[in-house]
Amino acid sequence: MELDLIDVQFDLRSIKPRELEEAFEDPFAVRFLPDSERADGASRYYALGRTVANRYLFFAFWTDGKVTRVVAAREMADTERKFYDRKYAEFR
Repeated sequence: MELDLIDVQFDLRSIKPRELEEAFEDPFAVRFLPDSERADGASRYYALGRTVANRYLFFAFWTDGKVTRVVAAREMADTERKFYDRKYAEFR
């Protein structure tokens, strides 16, 4: 799957592309179901993931199965981090 970061709506200096890739590859990432079906076949998802450097990220993205486009990315809020940690503890 190809990660599309062209013309994003967030600052790529604060969240590096490599960090987004790491959060996507996080085996314990929490992904939420698509918010709605779209006519073009793409679906929008929300996810919570952690980087190798232990940075907790929330990101929204859409995908058509081949290309993934990140719509938004930010640090997790405290409640999101607690949710992620709780789900992570279930897998360990």
